[in-house]
Amino acid sequence: MQRRTTAVTALVIVALTLSAGCSAGKSSPTTSPAPAGGGSAAAIRGTITVFAASSLQEAFTSIGKQFEAAHPGTNVKLNFGASSALATQIGQGAPADVFASASTKNMTQVSRAGGAASSTNFVKNVMEIAVPPSNPAKVTGIADLARSSVKVALCQAEVPCGVTAAKVVANAKITVKAVTLEPDVKSTLSKVELNEVDAGLVYVTDVRAAGTKVKGIEIPAAQNASTEYPIAALTKAPNAAAAKAFVAYVLSAAGRSVLTAAGFEKP
Repeated sequence: MQRRTTAVTALVIVALTLSAGCSAGKSSPTTSPAPAGGGSAAAIRGTITVFAASSLQEAFTSIGKQFEAAHPGTNVKLNFGASSALATQIGQGAPADVFASASTKNMTQVSRAGGAASSTNFVKNVMEIAVPPSNPAKVTGIADLARSSVKVALCQAEVPCGVTAAKVVANAKITVKAVTLEPDVKSTLSKVELNEVDAGLVYVTDVRAAGTKVKGIEIPAAQNASTEYPIAALTKAPNAAAAKAFVAYVLSAAGRSVLTAAGFEKP
């Protein structure tokens, strides 16, 4: 009987040893690693303030709604204006998470002041002539804007649409005396929509967004000019995680689809 008891005891000890060894070899459950960028999907919430060029208004309004749907608990607050004015506001400490400029020059201004560590050029835009649907001045091309009888609206010289329009005028080797210089491209377009001018130099995307309110007249490639749009999450973003996520969304296939539909081109 004693021998039997000893044998049973030995078997129990062996079984317990094997069980312990197997348990030690198993990995314990762990949480999934946080995605690159320093945050998880759950951390992307709250308000994201986006400073964006006026010409991005329609596209970014759509992208903002899509981003909110993709990230419940977020609220995209859009502030549109001339890129030069927005860059100045950011430099003066205006609270913003993302800056999307219609000019690399204005993004460089922000970056040099420490407002952005890096940026990505995500789209390109070209100019087009916008006229009222009835085209009262019978504008057919860029040369017609030099006629003294044609009332033309341009953007102010310091804003991207004004800089790009000046390149078009130079390429066409004409002189245009504008009757009004507007603070941004949407204001320039509005002058055409209200029939206050005979023509305005705006972006292709603005003509498309206006629909039947204006008529677009293409500018030949040899005379036309373009501007590239950079985007960046700002270094002092109040909502840094959401800022990075929003930039990533703009650069994603979903964001690019909206921008392409609006008439923007690849940079």
